[in-house]
Amino acid sequence: MKQKKISGSEALLKTLIEEGTECIFGYPGGQAIPIYDTLYDYRKKLRHVLVRHEQGATHAAQGYSRVTGKVGVALVTSGPGATNTVTGIADAMLDSTPIVVITGQVPSPLLGTDAFQEVDVIGITQPITKWAYQVRRAEDVPWAISRAFYIASTGRPGPVLIDISKDAQVGQVDYRYEKVNFIRSYQPWPDIQINKIEMAAELINGAKRPFALVGQGVILSGAEQELRDFLEKADIPAGSTMLGLSAMASDYRLNKGMLGMHGNIAPNRKTNECDVLIAIGMRFDDRVTGDLATYARQAKIVHLDIDASEMDKNVRADVKVLGNAKDTLREITQRLKPAKHTRWIDSFRADEKVESEKVIEKEIHPREGQIRMGEVVRKVSEATGNEAVLVTDVGQNQMMGVRYFKYTKTRSVVTSGGLGTEGFGLPAAIGAKIGVPDRTVCLFVGDGGLQMTLQELGTIMQENIDIKIILLNNNFLGMVRQWQELFYHERYSATEMANPDFTGIARAFRIGTRRVGIREELDDAIAEMLAYKGAFLLEVNVEKCGLVYPMVPAGGCITEMLY
Repeated sequence: MKQKKISGSEALLKTLIEEGTECIFGYPGGQAIPIYDTLYDYRKKLRHVLVRHEQGATHAAQGYSRVTGKVGVALVTSGPGATNTVTGIADAMLDSTPIVVITGQVPSPLLGTDAFQEVDVIGITQPITKWAYQVRRAEDVPWAISRAFYIASTGRPGPVLIDISKDAQVGQVDYRYEKVNFIRSYQPWPDIQINKIEMAAELINGAKRPFALVGQGVILSGAEQELRDFLEKADIPAGSTMLGLSAMASDYRLNKGMLGMHGNIAPNRKTNECDVLIAIGMRFDDRVTGDLATYARQAKIVHLDIDASEMDKNVRADVKVLGNAKDTLREITQRLKPAKHTRWIDSFRADEKVESEKVIEKEIHPREGQIRMGEVVRKVSEATGNEAVLVTDVGQNQMMGVRYFKYTKTRSVVTSGGLGTEGFGLPAAIGAKIGVPDRTVCLFVGDGGLQMTLQELGTIMQENIDIKIILLNNNFLGMVRQWQELFYHERYSATEMANPDFTGIARAFRIGTRRVGIREELDDAIAEMLAYKGAFLLEVNVEKCGLVYPMVPAGGCITEMLY
């Protein structure tokens, strides 16, 4: 019996289902109406979350992907709908987040005519995607979507954009799903070179002061256990990049904290004291390295990464180990000799003591003055048993969030790393909660970042999404103000904000809310927020002139930290 022909739009939805899609974040429009019309019949198979802005769709897809490991999906229309996704796509590219963005497009006969809401979205997004492709025939839809999922999720993950013309959406096709799992010109899994594995193991076996730098590549490859086996066997202390933080539990004995500009003193300083530096799934970002001329000059460097383009890009490695971290770590660990580096690990304590006394205790246990951001973060973390998912926006709230929240599970940090996208937090938290509905999701956001995507409170209201929003309100663009104070002679240009009544806005969206301005009410307010059934906005008025310390000045040596 001959199979009934279906439309390109239905072929799209069927292929999404075959690829494991459960949720789409989207916003309809003229050139995507055929897809949305077909989606009406697939409501029981595909959940659609109606965001309030297309940028929100991409960030929600990112949040969903980051906590689940699955490919996030966004669906928007042409023209401004497509261009509004650019920020989220760029963010996903820099942070290696697998998302597929599907954009509607004008009918193919109108391409190139400057038709209403036509834009060259392929030309715009090619530099910020792993693959951007335009579909003009219905029969190409299943192939393009399956290929998109394969490219987005394999190798070093990242965003893919598929632009589908309106005639391809309504055209008829004999549907047949064939999963793409090989592309001749695309080699996502590099062959492991055993000689490089052996060279790495030899260097590590001979090390007296080894130190590991843990990046998000450990999480993306599912190598958390392999990392622990590696560290345990050779007794190697480790620091994490911001995106790699939850690869290790916060209280793990070999976890020495966060690297970088606002990282912990000890791991930054020990980077310039170790004799062998093992970088695992990280790209030596400038926020981690500081001045490259003074970075780890004394150390032999072993770099494990799946992306050959990252090798020697910023820091020259003595041994370059290409491959999936889950596989390469296992191979190296098999060749390691059991070791103990007790004296080296104990040497971290002096710097840890200095930071605890001069920074941490003052931030999380202040005795007087206004409420501090760090104490709010730590109290919320402890109230959740340190088991919640941390989502942050960008700025001081982000740095305080990642510094003082604690983690017991992997995939517990959702934040904008490479692009530093203010406004990321609220829609990303929506996606995260949909991805892991059984986990508590806590968003820390500043008054500036919240107003960038404030409209997504409407998505929360409509979808009844139970996220806990902690607004750290200092009436400033705090991180810019910090730089102005420290490096621009306190010339506070365009950083002070006149803010609306955030609690009144939250109530208008039927979201629970409370405002706190004194320390004595904070514990009770946090308990109320966590006990509340549904979304809750806790506005905390924090000190206006708070600073995030320690801090490595931009371009400075990572051992020269302000605190």
